[in-house]
Amino acid sequence: MTYDVFDGHNDLAWYLREERDYSVDGLNDPDVSPFTTMDQLRDGSVAAQYWSVYVHSSITGADAIKATWEQIDAVQRVVTAYPQRLQFARTAAEVVAAREAGKVASLMGVEGGQQIDESLAVLRSYARAGGRYMTLTWSTTHSWADSATDEPQHGGLSEFGREVVAEMNRIGMIVDLSHVAPSVMGQSLDISTLPVIFSHSCAFGLNPHPRNIPDEILDRVPGNGGVAMMTFVPSFVSNARREWVEAGENGTAPEVRVADVADHCDYVRERIGIDHIGLGGDICGVDDLPSGLGDAGQYPALFDELASRGWSDSDLRKLGFDNAMRVLDAHEDAYTRFLGTAS
Repeated sequence: MTYDVFDGHNDLAWYLREERDYSVDGLNDPDVSPFTTMDQLRDGSVAAQYWSVYVHSSITGADAIKATWEQIDAVQRVVTAYPQRLQFARTAAEVVAAREAGKVASLMGVEGGQQIDESLAVLRSYARAGGRYMTLTWSTTHSWADSATDEPQHGGLSEFGREVVAEMNRIGMIVDLSHVAPSVMGQSLDISTLPVIFSHSCAFGLNPHPRNIPDEILDRVPGNGGVAMMTFVPSFVSNARREWVEAGENGTAPEVRVADVADHCDYVRERIGIDHIGLGGDICGVDDLPSGLGDAGQYPALFDELASRGWSDSDLRKLGFDNAMRVLDAHEDAYTRFLGTAS
């Protein structure tokens, strides 16, 4: 049996920037796009995808805004170039329509709060264009929020950072807590009146990588209604792989397997329940993926592994699609009011 996937994070647009000069030609050829092709999306039963409109944090100020709009343009051009496979979606209703048409509902997520250049107007412009979530930081601390992988400067969120979270709630833009410091996670959960996501993270309790979600934060996710979306990044998944990276990547990298990703799924389900877990592969965002999960077509291997561990059909539907869809739908009223399209 196959299960639809609503994936939280795919970096195809940045891959196109870095490797293809933003050409959208040939995206059904694995020699052109090894981690995400149209056929791979079909084979993986990807029904909805948050395409990341990521900008490296070395790009700042007005240049970051320009680069973000180039990323948004790249996603829009990909969707336009493959109309038989992809369909642009901003709302939950549009995701339903795309799914019913047999196309991948294509949404966007902004991966780094520095991309708004301290402007709520810019934030709103991204939301109008279809940016449905924003990751509050990327890998570096910026002017209003601390990153998990950089030195803290604000004790979490600055006063402006708190305003950003509140404004995101007002306009129906999902707060993404991947990449951020635990202090930012906790403060955002204090502030947010709508469900949050972790678009591509794993469980710190299994592997103490700073990018993973601490138990004390995971325990708060059910009360918020949010979803922790497990990622495939090898050093986030595997303790042995993380230690190998930290030691300088000498010799052969420890293998990371489908079973290792399944372990994180088990851990989160057992700790906070099946209603609060999803998938965010970070495909195209890393050079290496776990054995058996090497591209967007291989999600079924994870579902097979979890089914062998006793996960029910209902569990697997929630993991793959339903939980992520519920969070998007929880933002529908606020977002359509913001767009001026509420019925």
